[in-house]
Amino acid sequence: MARKVILYIATSLDGYIATRDEDLAFLSLVELPGEDYGYHDFIRTVDTVILGRKTYDKVLSFGIGFPHADKECYIVTRTQRTQEGNVRFYTGDIKTLVTNLKEKEGKNIFVDGGADVVNTMMKDDLIDEFVVSVIPVFLGDGIRLFQDGRPEHKLELMRSESFEKGLVQLRYKRKRGQ
Repeated sequence: MARKVILYIATSLDGYIATRDEDLAFLSLVELPGEDYGYHDFIRTVDTVILGRKTYDKVLSFGIGFPHADKECYIVTRTQRTQEGNVRFYTGDIKTLVTNLKEKEGKNIFVDGGADVVNTMMKDDLIDEFVVSVIPVFLGDGIRLFQDGRPEHKLELMRSESFEKGLVQLRYKRKRGQ
């Protein structure tokens, strides 16, 4: 089976993945002991992670270590850095990276943000599936998940699920050739 590129991300109801100062505190609104919103099952289906350098730095700032260190990771950055274990700092073209990864055998490829990486990948039509968890809050301003200037993408709903704390998770796949 061909590898899929899957965006798995959370956003406010008004479409922001963080506040303007990169605060993610709004995510705690839906925390519930024992509930991971399908993340554990999802992460078992991937062996490769792509994320932007700012997202990588934000994750490291939590002081918990990098949670994807056991996977092949590509940190999209403008600054060349030495590989750290499975973490590679990638300065090349994202389309080339994704094309090369999809040609290799393996599990799915997880796009973990941020907005610049997501939107670059959308402009090049590189994302096969979207798993978007909507947090029940309007932030009013911040870092938008989907920016203007990308081509139209037709999607097919695979599943939607609502949870006790008000989170709604939407799963879409990209319609191709229409």
